[in-house]
Amino acid sequence: MDSPTRLYLIRHGEVEARYHRIFGGRIDMELSPRGREQALVLAGWLRTVHFNAIYSSPMKRAQQTLAPLASKRDVQPRTLDDLREVDFGEWTGLSWQEVHERFKASAFDWLHMLEEDAIPGAESAQRLRARLEPCLRRMLVESPGQTVAVVCHGGVIRMLLAVLLQLPVPKLAHFDIEYASVTVVERRPHRAEVELLNFTPWRDMA
Repeated sequence: MDSPTRLYLIRHGEVEARYHRIFGGRIDMELSPRGREQALVLAGWLRTVHFNAIYSSPMKRAQQTLAPLASKRDVQPRTLDDLREVDFGEWTGLSWQEVHERFKASAFDWLHMLEEDAIPGAESAQRLRARLEPCLRRMLVESPGQTVAVVCHGGVIRMLLAVLLQLPVPKLAHFDIEYASVTVVERRPHRAEVELLNFTPWRDMA
């Protein structure tokens, strides 16, 4: 039997306070001081995991999370532009309350609205999937049966899970993907299995 490819889907750490509860998307924000601490704790927890390949979004928050993880490893991280976060169009930079006031929409329905292409100017779920599926195929082709880290974003992780698990995108609203969390999926030839979901090793951090 072929060995599975193990994908560690890693969300970046907490972002700057001014972007909390904001639809950041394409805004290239940085980690908060707490986010940088989370990244260090995360890297420490993963230090015994041997990654055959590491891929990352080009956005600052992902690159800053990647830095301690990739330090002192013998594998060169690869930045893939298509791993950037989803573009929220006219919601970009707005708070959840502002989205409700301006668009009469609940922030909690964002996955449903992406699926329906109902966020003005935003990247639809179909377009997001079209750019992420080639990234996923590349990882699986380049590292068959190996262990791969993917440092990216909440929206990206949800879409990758939707593809791997063959789930409708709105169903991923039931999956919490927190800052600096780890989700592990084993990809076999004909199925994918979730081994770990939204684990946050920094949870007890003072």
